[in-house]
Amino acid sequence: MTELIRAGGWLMLPIILCSIISMAIILERFWSLRRARVMPGRDIDNIHVWAKQHELDQKHIESLRNSSPMGCILAAALHNRHRSREILKEVVEDTGRHVVHNLEKYLNTLGTIAGVAPLLGLLGTVIGMISVFSAIITFGVGDPARLAGGISEALITTAAGLTVAIPSYSFYRFFQGRVAAYVVHIEQQAMALIETLDQQN
Repeated sequence: MTELIRAGGWLMLPIILCSIISMAIILERFWSLRRARVMPGRDIDNIHVWAKQHELDQKHIESLRNSSPMGCILAAALHNRHRSREILKEVVEDTGRHVVHNLEKYLNTLGTIAGVAPLLGLLGTVIGMISVFSAIITFGVGDPARLAGGISEALITTAAGLTVAIPSYSFYRFFQGRVAAYVVHIEQQAMALIETLDQQN
């Protein structure tokens, strides 16, 4: 492995750095975007219990707000439950935008790595081919070792860049899809709560 990194040249360093950052983001997003963390079933259950016991006070709403991303949106609806339906929808949508922003945290960085890593590999390819042609101009084609060094540098950086880019892009799309699915479900829960509150009002 060390020999491959050395053979790839100095461009292997930013590619390796991209791979480390990408792996860290993927692990962090897997942990943060768990369904049990984003949309715990206990949030809806708690609301029904509090409503039956007439305990929808500021303390319970604040605990709901801090419990999960879905709880944050539902808490915004409950906090403004005595207002008109139009204002209630605006509050929920505004809170939802902030929640979605938090759910998409680091995904832009992951997408950027997916785009930059193959370009770094391509740059390594160009530099490697420049080395090959420089060796040909200086020493002719009689020294295969020098030619092989430049060619290997070109191929290794390209392979390394693609190795980082392909999984980074795959997980970037995967997490985007997961966030979109969560948003749809949370919107459904929020609208159902709004309907209930509207009927109560």
